[in-house]
Amino acid sequence: MKHKQALIVIDVQMDYFPGGNYPLHNAEGVLTQVEAAIHKAQAAQMPVILVQHIADPAKGPSPFFNAGSAGVATHPRVLAAAPQAPLVIKRFADSFDSTTLTQTLAELGVSELLICGMMTQNCVTHTAISKAAQAYAKVSILADCCTTVTDMLHQIALSAVSRRVTVLPMAEAF
Repeated sequence: MKHKQALIVIDVQMDYFPGGNYPLHNAEGVLTQVEAAIHKAQAAQMPVILVQHIADPAKGPSPFFNAGSAGVATHPRVLAAAPQAPLVIKRFADSFDSTTLTQTLAELGVSELLICGMMTQNCVTHTAISKAAQAYAKVSILADCCTTVTDMLHQIALSAVSRRVTVLPMAEAF
């Protein structure tokens, strides 16, 4: 039986790019890879789901991703590549925690997850190893479609999570 995959694009937001409040290593290069992954998913008729982190105002101002700020916005190139993609708003590292992600995936009939995006060691890995993600037949992280503060931290996070989920380059996923 062939499983239906979905591409989940996590937190590709302006604060992570040059000029934002928390620029990440190689953010522009990863953005280009994420765009390519979106196009490959669309060509394969695979749903694309965008996830956006908005800081919890009840906790006071955050260093980044505050509602209404320029930095909280999903990168316009991602929005242009996937204009019809459902948007899931989150306040925690795990994209399933207190969000509509599970419901959105169920409505789309998804049974396998391809995950990419920003903050490899945090939101990407927390989503991939979420208790909710265990319900899916396969969970994979697109290694070359993610980044974090440094390449070393990115590589350490991917190595650690590879014991629990598949980590592969985009070219092997599509």
